[in-house]
Amino acid sequence: MIAYDRLCTFEFGIAVEIFGLPRPEITVPWYTFRVCSLDPGDVRATGGVTMRTTTGLGGLRQAGTIVLPGWRDANELPPPRLVRALQHAYARGARIVTICSGVFVLAAAGLVDGKRVTTHWRYVDRLRERYPKVCVEPDVLYVEDGRILTSAGSAAGIDACLHLVRSDYGADIAHQVARRLVMPPQRDGGQRQYIPTQINETPACGLTPTLEWMQRRLAEPLTVDVLAKRSGMSPRTFARRFRDATGTTPHHWLTHQRLLAAQRRLETSRDSIDAIAEAVGLQTAATLRHHFARTLSTTPTAYRRRFSKVTR
Repeated sequence: MIAYDRLCTFEFGIAVEIFGLPRPEITVPWYTFRVCSLDPGDVRATGGVTMRTTTGLGGLRQAGTIVLPGWRDANELPPPRLVRALQHAYARGARIVTICSGVFVLAAAGLVDGKRVTTHWRYVDRLRERYPKVCVEPDVLYVEDGRILTSAGSAAGIDACLHLVRSDYGADIAHQVARRLVMPPQRDGGQRQYIPTQINETPACGLTPTLEWMQRRLAEPLTVDVLAKRSGMSPRTFARRFRDATGTTPHHWLTHQRLLAAQRRLETSRDSIDAIAEAVGLQTAATLRHHFARTLSTTPTAYRRRFSKVTR
């Protein structure tokens, strides 16, 4: 991970928490984590914190993944030596993750020309105007395009980093990391960056009991009419309240949860692809393959071959 003077403390902490902590509960080799400083000497961070690192940008030469936790000023161009270090790392095959405003550094380095990226909603117009060759996707949590993963506002960096863990280690281990963070099930990148309406989460009208009920019944045909009746609302009101509360539609949310459940079953069981598709509510192997290809760019069989924990 890259540190720099006037460091974004929260974004830095996200990457440390997910990639840098010892995880004795996980029985596979975890990431080797190192902080590489852009600036010599003490590094000031938001909130009056000062830190000192022992490694400079030379440490990036061995990195398989580089995390840039924000950038100190979206209007400030990165120094040429940082640009060169990132260009060289990307050219040799490293992947790069940015949180929030960190994408401005990649854009200045020319690493995202023609690529899909995102950033915090308040930076979207500025990024588009300054770097017209970059395809900016507004109002999503994170975007993965090849070996570049960009995320929106600070907390969306958690979702992006969990997505990376899931890509590297599978859904079950990503779920363990999320549980240790006391996080809800992972949001996918296409969900909205912010919720425009505050929902009154009382037992009588909140959606949390319905969401939990849905997760326990993924195999069932959960239509909006069924969910609305369960929540004591009209279908139209339920659909609107659901989007306000979760940032997505009931169908999209259910599909994502079903896909996560399918991943875990592929990792931990010998069930057939047809049986898994039926168990998670996607009905057929063809439908499961379609969602795997669209969302994960792989097949259920290839995913199982990579992440299965079942001894054959």
